[in-house]
Order: sequence, then C-alpha cells, then structure tokens
Amino acid sequence: MSKEAALFALTRFGMGAAPGEVAAIAADPRAWVLEQLDHPAVPPELSGLPDHATTLRRMEEIRKAKKTNPELGKEEMRRLFVAEAAARTRAAISSRSPVVERLVRFWSNHFTVSAQRHHVAPIIGAFEREAIRPQVLGHFHDMLRGVVRHPAMLGYLDNAQSIGPNSPAGQKQRKGLNENLAREILELHTLGVNGGYGQADVEAFAGILTGWTIDPAGGFFRYVPNRHEPGPKRLLGKSFDGGEMEAERALLILSRDKATARFVATKLARHFAADEPPPALVDGLARAFLDTDGDLLAVTRLLVTRNETWAQPLAKLRSPEDLVVAALRLTGIEGGEDFDRRLVQSLNLLGQPVWSAPSPAGWPDRAEGWMAPEALMLRLEWLKALADRRGKGVTAALAEQVIAAGPATRQALAGASGSEALFLLLASREFQRR
Repeated sequence: MSKEAALFALTRFGMGAAPGEVAAIAADPRAWVLEQLDHPAVPPELSGLPDHATTLRRMEEIRKAKKTNPELGKEEMRRLFVAEAAARTRAAISSRSPVVERLVRFWSNHFTVSAQRHHVAPIIGAFEREAIRPQVLGHFHDMLRGVVRHPAMLGYLDNAQSIGPNSPAGQKQRKGLNENLAREILELHTLGVNGGYGQADVEAFAGILTGWTIDPAGGFFRYVPNRHEPGPKRLLGKSFDGGEMEAERALLILSRDKATARFVATKLARHFAADEPPPALVDGLARAFLDTDGDLLAVTRLLVTRNETWAQPLAKLRSPEDLVVAALRLTGIEGGEDFDRRLVQSLNLLGQPVWSAPSPAGWPDRAEGWMAPEALMLRLEWLKALADRRGKGVTAALAEQVIAAGPATRQALAGASGSEALFLLLASREFQRR
C-alpha cells in the first residue's frame, strides 16, 4: 500500500494520525480498519461513569429537595455533564480503536439526543454508552429499539409525556398524544423525509408508542398500559392492535424497510466517502443492509472494502470535534479537571459543543455546515493557541508523519520550526480535511 492510503485510513475511518501511526499501518491500511471491527474495545476513560438509572434517581431526589433549596444539584449535574463530555473526547483522542470511536459518533449523531433539552443532559453520556456503543457493529433493529426505549430519547422527544387520548389515563387527565418521537423516528432515524409516509402515519405511530415511558422512582423504561391508546391503528398500510407489542412490531418493520436501508446507506456513504456520496456505493450498502437484516458489521465491512470509499482523499472537511481530536492526537493531552474543562470549552467555542446539536437532525455532515467565515477564523485562533502551547521542538518533519503535504504546504513549512511549524501544519488544507 502507501503512505497516502495509511493517512486516509487514519483520518477518514479513524480520528486522526498520531506520530508513528502511518508507518505502523502502511503495509495494509484496510486490514488495520477491519481488525478493529473484529475486535472493538471499550475505552478505559469511560469506566466508572454512572448508568442512566442512577443519575435519574439522583435527579428525582434533587427535584424533591428543591422545594427548600432551589439551587440544589445544579453544580453537581453540571460537573457530571463535563466529566462525561471530557471522558468521551479523551476516549477519541487516546483510543486504540479509533474506527469504533468514529462509528459511535456517526450513530450517536444519527440518533441525536441534545443537551439543549436540559432535563436529559445528565444522562446523554449514559445513553451513548448504553444504547449506541454496544450496537454500532450489531443489528440496526437492536440499536433502534435500544434508542427508542432509552429514557434519554423518551425524555428528549417527549414520549414519556405522551398519553393516548382514549386511554384510561387520557380520559382521566384530558391529555393527548405527543407526535415528536414518532415523527423523528420516521423522518430522521428510519425512512427519511422522502420515505413514503404521511401525517396519518405519524399520528398512528404516535398512538402505537403511547405507554412507553420512564419510571420516575426507578429511573428506567417501563410500559404503562393505561396510557396506551386503545383500538386499531394503521401504519404504512399495516394494521396494529396489541398493546406494548405494537411498538415492538412497528420498529421491526421500520428497520427492515427499503427506504430505511437507502436512508442509512446514504448517510454512511456521505460520512465515509464524500459529501455527495457515490451512487454505486449507496446502492451496494443498501443491498447489504437488506440482505443481512441490518447487520451493521457486514455493512461497515463492505463500506471499508469498496473502492469508492477510498477514491476521494480530503473530500470531507473536519468538523470542529474532528479537528480538536485530531490536533490532540498529534500533540498529546494533559491530565486533570482543568484540562477536561478546557477541552469541553474548546468544543463550545468552535461551535460543536458535545451532545448539543441544535435539533434532532444532529450536526451537519457536509462542508458548508462548518465553513462560515467566523467559524473558520475561530478554528485558526484555537489552533494558534494550541501551537503556542505545544510547539516547542516541532520541526517541519512532523508534517511528513500526519499529512500528505501538497506543494503549497511544503513551501509554507520550509524552514519553519517550533510553534510556527506546528501552526502551519494544523492550519494547512491537508490537516483541515479528512
């Protein structure tokens, strides 16, 4: 193979090249990617963090105690969120399985839960660890089911409060359906906006999902029959009338739909190949998704082995998170809470705060989403500050280990050293893209 192929593997499939990594995998970069799919590892940085139920029970204790102390718990929950966000980012920087870390980020963005809804912010880290991470190489249906039943998603998209208007609880409380979760599952998680459903399907699906809620005392998922909308419902031409199992059946049907296969395939191809994904690659991934019943390991292995995926180096602009992680994989990280705080603040400053996408659609995966002049200026300022701190002893030779420098970059780096050399490397077109 070649240095260029090794760099491609490290940046497009991984989280960026650290010194020495290109030489270590240059003999067979594709094998390096595939080996991680066969032997994924959970980063040690994520150990010791609380599960969602523990945190939700603590939040309930705080809620009850706030009657006498309104400020109780704010700092505790803020510190937990920063610790979770920093641990996640540290994991990407240090991981020996960076391909898995990229997959976690892809699927976590696909199934976005955003801290902009403050009541779910403390459990988003647990959501990613519990519903996303274990299934990135599993089956799509299992991930979809785990996501929809997780209290973070039920709270974020309001299904915990959705009550069938004709159910015993709905009749007593005079409350009704909330369509948010149903709509976003159809539009953003499975079929896609052009996937062949209509408003009647959204309403039917919202009824199907009633009763799926959160146990306030235990902090876990539960099904409440007296909240479930009774009677027959019709989703995508199929009839449903069976309590809790209606939603189970609906999720299975949605996960096997041809529109879901194409929607997921398009997003994967866009993230791993190009902003305008090659049609042949999308077709191949969609077929594999359907033929394997949504086996994400099989689909991802195909993605890695298709030539179209490797055909366009530097086709993707690094998002702010990608940039921060890649820069710190190159320069190294520090220990302590102060570094964690600065790490999280860096992502806030650059416009991609951890788990804080502006909508359920998640963060953009096209270059234009990150190319506003002010955003690019903030990148350069952050990179300059990093170079000033970490540039001691750096020479232009470092570029040979982490980018395939073109003539303009080589000329700019010629004779540079120290913080100047590091800044020119980090600010180069080759480092800004993956």
